[in-house]
Amino acid sequence: MSLRIEILPYRLHFKQPAGTSRGVYTAHDVWYVVATDTCTGVQGVGECAPLLDLSCDYSADYAVVLRRLCDEVCRTSAIDYELFRPYPSMLFGLETAFRQLERQSWLLWSSPLTSGEQGIPINGLVWMGSFDEMLRRTDEKLQLGFHCVKIKIGAIDFEKEIALIEHLRSKYDASRIQLRLDANGAFALSDALRKLERLSAFDVHSIEQPIRAGQWTEMARLCRQSPIPIALDEELIGVAQPNEKQRLLDTIRPQYIVLKPSLHGGISGAEEWISLARERNTGYWITSALESNIGLNAIAQWTATLKPQMPQGLGTGALYVNNIDLPLRITGDKLFVDARNYPSVEQVIETVKTIS
Repeated sequence: MSLRIEILPYRLHFKQPAGTSRGVYTAHDVWYVVATDTCTGVQGVGECAPLLDLSCDYSADYAVVLRRLCDEVCRTSAIDYELFRPYPSMLFGLETAFRQLERQSWLLWSSPLTSGEQGIPINGLVWMGSFDEMLRRTDEKLQLGFHCVKIKIGAIDFEKEIALIEHLRSKYDASRIQLRLDANGAFALSDALRKLERLSAFDVHSIEQPIRAGQWTEMARLCRQSPIPIALDEELIGVAQPNEKQRLLDTIRPQYIVLKPSLHGGISGAEEWISLARERNTGYWITSALESNIGLNAIAQWTATLKPQMPQGLGTGALYVNNIDLPLRITGDKLFVDARNYPSVEQVIETVKTIS
């Protein structure tokens, strides 16, 4: 196969500011990689979507590095997975573009999702904001039919967050709504356990990353002592080698890990994490990382092959005013794809070039 790869930059604009404890996103720069088999003309598109101040491979010269690595892929007509370990968002874009190239279709994996038989259960995501904003967003998710709600905490006063969660639980008990929290590392070591104990009164399913990443000994202690199961997220970023992944899991012993292919090693790297987690009876679920529908389409279809039972975090594709139009839809608390209504690859490429 003779290969050519074109890189198309694209700026996604949020419908409303997306707040986390690290700051607020209003736009998201991504790069679409278009791989073309020059012998047949068949094309595949993948999304490289690093996040500022979070992705281990994000840098001011991201596009330059991506171009250099794509040139190497073109030279060999193959992805050197070891070479790409430090570049998870780039790997994700390329490995999914290759998948589409091979399948010659937007249907990258066969499953009950792509056959239209069933959707993937997902959680409703409530972004940080003022008390009133978060309360309104939470009520909206429940009215849409979600049975699992994930609330980002850590940006407003903790007592107001407690009041919000208490209000939610006064209306809906744990049999009606599963409640997940995501602190994005916002808790200080000095009072993290106290806050977890306060939150445990509200039948919380789990909390992601209560303290900032990189504090393995302290996180291990919290995982032992916390009355709420802890899920690692940011902790996994930049941990690329299998022996380091094993060491992290064996040291911290989390109850769950939350996997985002763009952050945690692409599809192949996420599969490594899953294998290691299963060996240790550690739970996991899959989450998108603010990709457009191109990335979300790939993540959702791959996730469906894992036959998930608990809600996944795959609802972020609707955040943008200029998202790429693919037939992904959320009905109730499930994500579906409509295999009959995918546009051609050429149409999507033209849309990206026109809008960008």
